[in-house]
This record gives sequence, structure tokens and C-alpha cells, in this order.
Amino acid sequence: MPRLENIGCLATCTNPSGQDDIGLIRDAALVWKDGIVRWVGSAAALPPEYAEEPAWDAGGRLVIPGLIDAHTHLAFGGWRAGEFSDRVRGRSYLEIAAAGGGIASTVRATRALDEETLLARARRFLSEMVALGVTTVEAKSGYGLDLETELRLLRVYRRLDEAGPARVVATCLAAHVVPPEWAGDRVGYVDLVVDEILPAVAERGLADFVDVFVENSAFSADEARRICARGRGLGLRPKLHVDQLSGGGGAELAAELGAVSADHLESVSEAGIAALAEAGVVAVTLPLATLYLDQAPPPARALIDAGVAVAVATDFNPGTAPSYHLPFAMTLACVRQRMTPAEVLKGATRYAARAVGLEGTVGSLERGAAADFALIDAPDVEHWLYHLRPNACVAAVIGGEIRHGKQEGDGVP
Repeated sequence: MPRLENIGCLATCTNPSGQDDIGLIRDAALVWKDGIVRWVGSAAALPPEYAEEPAWDAGGRLVIPGLIDAHTHLAFGGWRAGEFSDRVRGRSYLEIAAAGGGIASTVRATRALDEETLLARARRFLSEMVALGVTTVEAKSGYGLDLETELRLLRVYRRLDEAGPARVVATCLAAHVVPPEWAGDRVGYVDLVVDEILPAVAERGLADFVDVFVENSAFSADEARRICARGRGLGLRPKLHVDQLSGGGGAELAAELGAVSADHLESVSEAGIAALAEAGVVAVTLPLATLYLDQAPPPARALIDAGVAVAVATDFNPGTAPSYHLPFAMTLACVRQRMTPAEVLKGATRYAARAVGLEGTVGSLERGAAADFALIDAPDVEHWLYHLRPNACVAAVIGGEIRHGKQEGDGVP
């Protein structure tokens, strides 16, 4: 039964409420067996039966629950560096999309790749995410927008989840945008999603969630209602991309539909914030996307003050958030969303777990939870997120197994 000792500061994130309550324990110890946490607490209170177990030395470092990236578009073809330059020159996201770029560009590149190529690319990204301390990743389809390619992307996610290195939670985002070949028949495309794609996904058990991009340039509230109702009937819980480029009652819609999460929310209204709080919908904020699009960030302080659980994720995708560096996104959440380091850590662990339906299993270090944790070369959470480095993660453990780290003579797991 392994034991991690000499932990300078341990964040347990066990409290299901309170954005800034990360359950700090100084001079802590952690014990696990068969991939499950068996005991956590002050080293001075370690039960005698664990005292002789094999010990790993944390070196006085910070230990946190494994980070959870609750919003990514992990598998895709190509990149869109040219659009980065276009936006710097002043072209808007919608102008680029209208000219055939944006999501449609990535759809073309993704459709051209076979499953093995997509798998190899996504596995490389995932391995590099684990090296940053990320142990669970939500991954969306949405760059296929036809039956064959949507299933291909979701098969990639299932294979990644089965083989590792991290846990992968799949979301079907066939309702990302209306693809060009359906531009003259958007009703027909919604029919395809509802009648063919979602049933095929559910029959094969390829996703846990259904997602819809609700925006003037994507899908309407009524279309989202229809798609989410079909998904729910097939056992796929709803998530929504809402209030990103314009305010259109997206948060209110997420609350109405009982969505697990409402993601983006840069343009959320006061009524939308109240609705999210009342319905218990997690707000997933995406600081990298607002940085790359030069947008004002979502009102995280107002969300927190209203009692909304605020998660922090990367939105990793090739166009508007081409980075999977979750710790950097967390620092951005501090600086641009005015969240404290503790609030941000809770948002990338416990509340991120809630946003992917795994609260209590991952995202916290408590008896019965998965032994997923990261060893951070920092004295505390504040110093870690304040002192931006390429990577402060010394080791990442998933299900009690080392997935990144272990340096000779370092004494870490």
C-alpha cells in the first residue's frame, strides 16, 4: 500500500461547495491501494497501520488532485496559424468563418485523416497534457459533421480512454456548426444529427454527453432543445457552448435544459447567471479562448458571488485556443477573470470533475476517490500560479500509477 510522505502542502478539494475552499493540509500524508485513496491527512495523524508501508518522498512540495481539463477538442486535423495572423490584423472570427475558414477549415482537414493518424496525434497531445499534471480530459467531436467522421473521432477517444495515459470523457458535438454541404438545408442537417448521428453514437456507447454550439453563426435555441432532448432520450447528458460571441439567453437555455455545464459565457446576462445558480449548472470558463480572440473574459466574480460553481478549462482546439497548457489557462483565470489561485484550483479539479460527471471519483483527494494526483514544484498554490514556468509538475499519478515524472534519486513516485 504506497504512501506519499513529506508533503509540504496538500490540497484535497473535498468540499463540494465554496469556490475558494481547497481543503489545505500542511505537512500531510497520502495513502492509496489498488488505485484508490485509502487515507489522507496530517502526517502527525497517520494511523499506525500505514506507518510501515512503502513511502515515496514528496520533497516538501505541493500536492494537488490531478487536474481535469473539462473542455477540449482533442482530435482534429491540421492547424490554423494563418487565422492567428488574420485576427491580429483585425479580421474577426465571423469574417474568417464566412470566408471558408474557422471550424469549416478544420472539418475539411479532419475528414481527410484516417483513424490511426487522428489517434496518434491525439495521443501525443494527451501525453504532453499529462506531463503538465492533467489526469482527466473531456474531449469533443465536432470536426467531422458527418456520421462517418463523428464516429471516427469518438472511437479515437474511446481508444485513448482504454489505453491511457489519461482518463478521457467523450462528448458528441455533431452540432458544432452546419457543414457547408448542408448550408442550404439546415433542417436536414439537424435531422441527420437527431435521427442518425446521435443514435449511432449511443448504440456504440461512444459518448457520455451531447453538446451544441448555440450562437447566431451556429445553432438556435430551438434547434438545441431538439438535439438535447434527443440526446437525453438516448442517455447522453447535455452540455452547451453558450453566450460566447453574443448574448442570446444561452445560460438561461442551459438552465432550462438541465445541462451539466454551460461553457464560454463571455456575454452571459445577469438573468443567465441567476438561472445557472438556481439550476446548479457548472460554468466552464475558457481563458485561452478569450485571450486568443481578444475578448473580455466572462464575469467569473459575478458567477462565484451568485453561487455558481466556476470551472476553468483550455478549450484546446486548432483555431481559437491552440494550447493544451491548463496551468497557463489557470494563471490567466487569476489575472483576467480575477479569480484567486485557490478558486482557480477548485475550478480545475473538483468543479471540473462535476462538469464531466465524475465528481467524487476524480478531482479530489479523499477516501474512496481515485488516486489521481500531481506533485508540483512549489511551496503552495499561490506561488505555483503566480510564478509562471514552462512546467512545474514533477510527477503525475493516475489510478495510483506513475504516468509522468520519476527521476532517478528524486524519491518521487
